[in-house]
Amino acid sequence: APAPTNWMDAPQTPGDWFYIPQTGASIAAFGPAERQPLFAMRCDQATRTVSIGRTSASLVPQPMTIRTESATRSFSASPAQGGVEHLVATALPAGDSFLDAIAFSKGRFAVEVSGEPILYLPAWPEVTRVIEDCR
Repeated sequence: APAPTNWMDAPQTPGDWFYIPQTGASIAAFGPAERQPLFAMRCDQATRTVSIGRTSASLVPQPMTIRTESATRSFSASPAQGGVEHLVATALPAGDSFLDAIAFSKGRFAVEVSGEPILYLPAWPEVTRVIEDCR
């Protein structure tokens, strides 16, 4: 089948969201299983920041673009080590309005990282919960 011309029409990336509470933090992880995330959002309550990461084997910073229904933003995502995965990540202050654009995107948002397949993720309650944990 031909690729969709609009990212909102692309098939959702297979997987589910998992909410993982931790001491001083919380994580919303998306993937085929809780311990196999493709994407994660982590609230650090002490610094009131939300880290956004996509699994990647890259050892150098990569451009990461997130598309929502109402906004698109590009970041430089740096290599990081998650709980069980290697990823590239960036961090935003919890009050950044772009986090609201992700949470309230019309059912989905897209994550593009150079050298990795595009993720088309549902905007489920786990995303909002992690953001609100930091606010």
